[in-house]
Amino acid sequence: MTEAAAVTTIAQTIQFAVAPVFLLTGIGALLNVMASRLARVVDRARTLELLHPESTDSARERYEWELRLLNRRMTIVNASIFMIVASAVAVCSVVGLLFVAELGHFHIGNAVAIVFIIAMGLLVMALFLFLIEIRLGLHAIRTSRDLLGKRK
Repeated sequence: MTEAAAVTTIAQTIQFAVAPVFLLTGIGALLNVMASRLARVVDRARTLELLHPESTDSARERYEWELRLLNRRMTIVNASIFMIVASAVAVCSVVGLLFVAELGHFHIGNAVAIVFIIAMGLLVMALFLFLIEIRLGLHAIRTSRDLLGKRK
């Protein structure tokens, strides 16, 4: 009878852990988007680094401005990636703590809640930084429209 109860306890714990696992799936998708965005920014920076030495004065100023912007964007996306990975680690910790608490009959509900709140805080900060990076990217696009000249 004790083993049946233990299996039931484990099954219930797995059910509790399913929600954080879905959260991890979403975090993984966001991480993929952020990494792709970072790769595009790095590719653009490498292209400009090749064009910069051979450019004229006006183009050189434009390239330098954009390179500074790209450097800032890379820094922001890297910070965002760091925070979202830290959030994923915290969510994994929540799952682990749920199992430890249930199997060891520990009363660590407050610790689980605190770690979950930390995970959500990190996720919010990562998304906020990602929003800032997107806005910076849009700023670069708007600025390049200036090169097209005025509409008639």
